[in-house]
Amino acid sequence: MAPDNNTANSHLLVFARYPELGKVKTRLAAGIGAEAALAVYQELLHHTFTVIADVPAHKTLWLAAPSTAPAALPEGWDKYEQVYQYPGDLGQKMQAAFSHAFAAGATAALIIGTDCPGITPQLLTEAYALLATHDVVIGPAEDGGYYLLGMKELYTDLFVNKSWSTDAVLPHTLADADRLGLQVAQLPVLRDVDDADDLRAWRTSTGAGNAEDK
Repeated sequence: MAPDNNTANSHLLVFARYPELGKVKTRLAAGIGAEAALAVYQELLHHTFTVIADVPAHKTLWLAAPSTAPAALPEGWDKYEQVYQYPGDLGQKMQAAFSHAFAAGATAALIIGTDCPGITPQLLTEAYALLATHDVVIGPAEDGGYYLLGMKELYTDLFVNKSWSTDAVLPHTLADADRLGLQVAQLPVLRDVDDADDLRAWRTSTGAGNAEDK
């Protein structure tokens, strides 16, 4: 496995939660139950870990909150820097994470979550490559948000005045980037797993059957 810090100027910021029953994938849990939703989250967490493992970047795991139970992260995550997310809305949390990376010397930083089973090492590599010729790179999500955001310096306008978790996030972010005169590269559109319909679509695409059968 490639050393985690072999490209110190490239940072990869991963937003995640401890895998605790009733604390993760609550929208999904409304459709399939809390225990099944936890199992899906653990699957997505493992997928994310596998995807980022050999990407040559300094990885920082930004955790939503301290664990209230012995629900430790899966083996391997402890080799990465771990920080608790700052207070505020999602935009404030992401802005703080990017600020942290750039203060640490990053010249290119990507942020992702743990909800997108379609993300691959190749996509992350492509995102870093696109930052060589663009100011911002974004991975659009089918729901109108994004599964990845990357930049070479902090553009605070991209994180304020957004209706987070709505289909307005992506168009408003792109509008802000255009207003600032930024060169933006877009990755392929992917689907996050947020609810039972998303899970069913994922299982169908991989030939794993319906969500109810998992």
